Amino acid sequence: MINNQISEIAQRLRGLREAVDYSADEMAKKTGIATDLYLEYESGNVDIPMNYLCSVADVFNMDTAVLINGDETHAQTFFVTRKGGGVIVERTKAYKYRNLAGGFRNANATPFLVSVEPKEGDITLNSHPGQEFNLVESGRMLLKIDGKEIILEEGDSVYFDATKPHGMKALDGRRAHFLAIIL
Repeated sequence: MINNQISEIAQRLRGLREAVDYSADEMAKKTGIATDLYLEYESGNVDIPMNYLCSVADVFNMDTAVLINGDETHAQTFFVTRKGGGVIVERTKAYKYRNLAGGFRNANATPFLVSVEPKEGDITLNSHPGQEFNLVESGRMLLKIDGKEIILEEGDSVYFDATKPHGMKALDGRRAHFLAIIL
């Protein structure tokens, strides 16, 4: 079952499209996905990848946080996120994102603390414009980038071309936590 937060994000996505008077085809083309997939995201019945929300925000020169939580950002000089704080986006049961710069207006990068639950099966791959940096804080994870598999341990980091298909999963039957910065 899709959670209420995804439904609310989908409503904001649809509202944004309607506000600029784009068809679903135009919106899909501007954000680099198929129209059918865009309509699924807008329906609120499927998970909307964080990297897609970042792409939408880039296209419309807005803060990703506005799409996530519906609030306009205001901080222009600095924004502090205290321990345990930040806007939480629970995409699926396997992934939980905590936006660490959600209140900073026009941030050039989007930093997230990400929790990945262990699960069996294939890794779901995503791609998005720009680059990404990941630093493992705890646990171990398997990162797949452009067909290559890399095991990352606590303290390991990776910087990569985010246009290449990538995804991860926690290893050893325990949750992994990492810092992800999307540039």
